[in-house]
Amino acid sequence: MNVILLEKVQNLGTLGDQVSVKAGYARNFLIPQGKAKPATKENVAQFDAMRAELEKAAAAQLAVAQGVYENLNGQVITIESVAGDEGKLFGSVGTQDIADALAAAGFEVERRNVRMPEGALRHIGTYEIDVQLHTDVVASITVEVKGVQA
Repeated sequence: MNVILLEKVQNLGTLGDQVSVKAGYARNFLIPQGKAKPATKENVAQFDAMRAELEKAAAAQLAVAQGVYENLNGQVITIESVAGDEGKLFGSVGTQDIADALAAAGFEVERRNVRMPEGALRHIGTYEIDVQLHTDVVASITVEVKGVQA
C-alpha cells in the first residue's frame, strides 16, 4: 500500500515522502495515528496544498523538543526502591517509574518515550537512559536506583 507521510517516521521516511508499506501497518498504525494518508490523487493534491503548514508545524515541534533537550539532557534522577542485602530489587524500575520521577522533577515525558533496550532495572546502581523527545532529538539522563530496606 502506498502512503504519503505527514510527519517524519523513524526508519521509514520524512514529511512528504511517498512510501510503500504493508497494508496492515498503514491501516492499523500510520493512518489512525495521523502519520500518513493513502497516496491517492486527491490526497496527493491536498497534501501539496498543506505542505507549507505541515513543515511549519514540524519545525515548531522540533524547536520545542530541542528546548526540552537543553534542560533535560544530563539530568540525574534518583529512584528509591525496596532492595535485598545483595542489591537486587524486590520488583523492578521500569519506564513508568522513570517517567513519574521526571514528572516530579518538572519534565513532562510520556513513558513510551523512555528507551530501555535492556529492559527494566532490577539492581541498585547508576544507569544511563535515553529519552526520545522527537524523532531527531534524544536526551540522555542518569538514573540512580537506591535501595531501601523493607
